[in-house]
Amino acid sequence: MSTVFNGAALSASLIMAIGAQNTFVLRQGLTRQHVFLTALICSICDLVLMSIGVAGMGHALNTMPDLQRWMAIFGTVFVLWYGFNAFKKALHPDVLGDDHRERAFATPGKVILAGLAFSLLNPHALLDTVVLVGSIGAQQAPAERPLFVLGAVGFSFVWFFSLAYGSSKLSHLFNKPLAWRILDILIGFMMLAIAVSLIKMAGFF
Repeated sequence: MSTVFNGAALSASLIMAIGAQNTFVLRQGLTRQHVFLTALICSICDLVLMSIGVAGMGHALNTMPDLQRWMAIFGTVFVLWYGFNAFKKALHPDVLGDDHRERAFATPGKVILAGLAFSLLNPHALLDTVVLVGSIGAQQAPAERPLFVLGAVGFSFVWFFSLAYGSSKLSHLFNKPLAWRILDILIGFMMLAIAVSLIKMAGFF
């Protein structure tokens, strides 16, 4: 059980930081749009990424700086686009009763694509799941590795579903335009900060 706990503890230390993926889940929860699907797709992505990381992909990725650089470039473009849209929405805030579907990815297909993008085009998430969890998990005894992954993935499922459904319970706080304006401005600046860190990761400065 200690191996399961270690995996869960490592996952918790990485996943609870506010980032692009958590922001996506939070927004979907607040707008109550496909909450279950949102949490599920992010959880499944973590399951796949952590599993291949422990299986050896984490070490391989860590030895390919060019691939990491391109991942950072694509990730920068994506989070800048998301941040720009957040600032644009802040200029025209609405409330949950006023066509709030526009504030979230409103169709199942869009939710799946967005969830994949936030998970797979996000170098921070990839480095956390594939490289960090993968490299530490790979150091476990072969018989212990599935337990380590179980703990790490288990916490991811608990976290994403708790965040998605927990935020949906707070949606009543966003029945005023000012609340959306503040949230969108915060998200916009958060995405800019993430973009800067990705640019540094790519080695541009």
